[in-house]
Parts: sequence; structure tokens; C-alpha cells
Amino acid sequence: MSGDALRAWTVDLGAFPTSGSLADKARFAVGYAILAPSTHNTQPWKFAIIGDELMLMADRSRGLPIIDPFDRELVISCGAALLNLRVVFAHFGVPVEIATFPQAAEPDLLVRVNFPNGGRVTTELNELFVSITERTTNRHLFAAEELPNDFLASLQAASAAEGIDLGLLHSTADRARVAALVAEADHRQFSDPHFRRELARWIHPSRNIDGMPAYAPVLDELTAVATPIVTMAIRTFDLGGGVAASHERLVRGSPLLAVFSTRVDDDEAWLLTGQALERVLLLAAKSGYQASYLNQPIEIPELREQLAAEARVAPYPQVMLRLGRGPIVPHAPRRPLEDVLS
Repeated sequence: MSGDALRAWTVDLGAFPTSGSLADKARFAVGYAILAPSTHNTQPWKFAIIGDELMLMADRSRGLPIIDPFDRELVISCGAALLNLRVVFAHFGVPVEIATFPQAAEPDLLVRVNFPNGGRVTTELNELFVSITERTTNRHLFAAEELPNDFLASLQAASAAEGIDLGLLHSTADRARVAALVAEADHRQFSDPHFRRELARWIHPSRNIDGMPAYAPVLDELTAVATPIVTMAIRTFDLGGGVAASHERLVRGSPLLAVFSTRVDDDEAWLLTGQALERVLLLAAKSGYQASYLNQPIEIPELREQLAAEARVAPYPQVMLRLGRGPIVPHAPRRPLEDVLS
């Protein structure tokens, strides 16, 4: 992967335009917003600076119509980018007023950020700033260590601060039940050629600024994840059995599963979930923990209901993570700022 693909991760915090215009400060903050996670690393967001306002919009051309037909995960990804914006403005003491879904006639406009002359700065987000560039998605096995209770409580408090319930599963029995759901979801998804083609579109050795690294998810030894897999194989063959077995072992071997859930299932809930997700991920990174996603059961309606029951969470699970300590992994590529900001 070229250095240009990872250039976005080398933001110079000393370059914050302290004496610059509000537009300059907004542009700087967007450089951190684009480091948020997104499904398949699609980076489905656009930003615009209009006068003294910053807009965050959904880029639905980068949606995933098979696994995310209602753009639920797309909006969650944009919510994660919004949390990064909030963290940056808090760190540099910039007061902001945030309006979500400000124009009903413009469904792609998710957030409008205004900059009042004075006002409260969310200081409790300051501690998360350095974690934005440290966060990575880690698909390796995690160490078999028990996570401290005070850390678990801090994760739940961080999610609750964004209005989202966070269920934590760490017993062997709970993880085994959820692992079975993940394996069932893998079987179902990989049996669908439309799913395989959509996945293959975002996994390719030549992808440079978006998408996922071409790692083999079906290897018997999960530690060998650096072995490339030919995209044609994903499009052509039902690899569900191997993927299910690998993911089931991965879930059973993860010290902690975290399920974000809501009592309603709409755009507002999804945007809040994205903010809670990124807040938890940054807090985990600050403590030396990493995460990866296990959203497969959530993407299949009947398995989503089963997950809610097995995890004993609110009716609508939105995101499921595995957390723990793993080896150092590289960052995923990012599109250049000029591609997403106007």
C-alpha cells in the first residue's frame, strides 16, 4: 500500500489554525473526521463548508445495497465521523452547536455544525483526541486475558453518554451462543451470490484509498491473515463454511463482545449509535485495546432478533464488536481530504 493511502493518518496536530478562520478550523477537523471506521471501509461521507457552517452529508453512492439496504450502517459510519469532529473541537476549545437532520427535505444532510461566539465546550471528550490516530481495526486473535471491571464500566458509561445501550458478553457460554449466530449468518450471506459480488467489490489487492485489505478470512490459521485472497474466488465460490468456522473460533476466543442496541430503529438512532461506537472505540484505544466487527447476525432480520435475545439487549442491535489486545496492525487507507470536502 502506498504512503499516499495512509497519509491521512499523519495529521499534524500542531497545524491547528488557532488564529485562522472558522472555515480553516472546520477543514482541520474534517481531517480527523475521515479517520472514523466504516463498513467495508466504504467511507460513505461528504463534508461541505458553507460560510461559517460545516455540513456532514451521507454519500449514498458508496452504500451497500445487499447487506445494508436501508443505509443503516452507512448512517452509523457517518455518526462515527461526527464524534471525531466533536472530539477535535472539544480538544481545541472550539464551541459548536450541532443540529442533526436539520432539513427534512434533504435526507442526505445529516448534520449542520454552527460555531457560536461563545458557549460550552465538551471537555469530557478531550482525553480521546490522541486516540483518533491510534485506533485500528484488528481482525487477529486477541490475547486470552480478562478485561478489568472498571474498564468495562467505562465503556458502558461512554455509550450511555451518547444515549445508546451497550451490552457486554464475556462468559464462555454467552460467547458460544453468539458465535453460533455469527456462523449461521456467514453461511447465509456467502450462499448469496449478490452478497459475494458486493463483498468482492470492496476487497481487492489494488484498492488504494478505500475498501478492505485483500486478506483471506477462510484460512485455517487465523494468524496468517496477511495471505492475499483472489477476489474472483469470493465472487465465484460459496466460502461460507470456511468463513463461518474461522469467525466462530474468533468469537469464542475473544475475551469480550460488545453489542450496541436501541429501542427504536431509525436515522436518529443510527446516528447516535455511530457516535457511541466511536466514543467506545477511542476509549478502548486509549487503554491499549483493539476491536473488530461481527455485524453479520445484525444484517439478517431474524438473526438480529435472536441476537437481541441471546445478548439480552434492547430490541434493535445495531453494532457488535469483539474487543481485546492483539498484535500491531496497519491503518486502513483513506480517501484524500479533497475527495470528500467541498
